[in-house]
Amino acid sequence: MKCPFCQHDDTQVLDTRISEEGDSIRRRRRCVSCDKRFTTYERIELTMPVIVKKNGSRTDFDPKKLQASLQLALRKRPVSAEAVDAAIHRIEQKLLSSGEREVVSGQIGELVMRELQRLDKIAYIRFASVYKSFEDVAEFQDAIAEVGRERKVPPK
Repeated sequence: MKCPFCQHDDTQVLDTRISEEGDSIRRRRRCVSCDKRFTTYERIELTMPVIVKKNGSRTDFDPKKLQASLQLALRKRPVSAEAVDAAIHRIEQKLLSSGEREVVSGQIGELVMRELQRLDKIAYIRFASVYKSFEDVAEFQDAIAEVGRERKVPPK
């Protein structure tokens, strides 16, 4: 670690502590050249994958857009804010754990549909109707029948 005062390359760690939140490490250092002391912090840097849209353009992942989509589908439905936050967290974790640098937007849509199917069947149908671009009543009926079949399957 370079000294911020004299730019010398050799510094000595005097003290190391984990932050109260547990998400960073604080190190107290001393420059062996100028003898000045300074503090450094180490933090984990996680980067979400870039989203590749249908038209080929790329954009940064925005959790606010994800939350807005879920809230729109769940509008006036009996689902708690905590359940929505947990769903968003699960989606973010799946994206991070994929290790991919780029993800197509359709993959995020599928993750959202899976979470909505868990949270609320009506919200799932709402989202699916837009996401899958239903064009007639038969497609709605198929989606509703699919949800109905899932309900009849006994839990394992």
